[in-house]
Amino acid sequence: MILSAEISLYPLKDGYIPDIKAFIDKLNCYDELTVQTNGMSTQICGDYDLVMKVLQTEMKATYQQAYKAIFVCKFLNSDIREFSAE
Repeated sequence: MILSAEISLYPLKDGYIPDIKAFIDKLNCYDELTVQTNGMSTQICGDYDLVMKVLQTEMKATYQQAYKAIFVCKFLNSDIREFSAE
């Protein structure tokens, strides 16, 4: 099953941009996923189990940093690229 996830990271600290970019860079290391980023969020699309495993791994790594952070996620049980305007 295909899963699309839209995720936003809000580090609760000053100078947060490098932390957001680092999180996105980690997501882009997974060749099996499609990752698209815009100014508000990052969209991840791929196999359900892989998307959930990647989110679990990378969110935990972020939470283990020395700052507090908020993640906001939305999930769609389909390929979000099917709904993109052309």
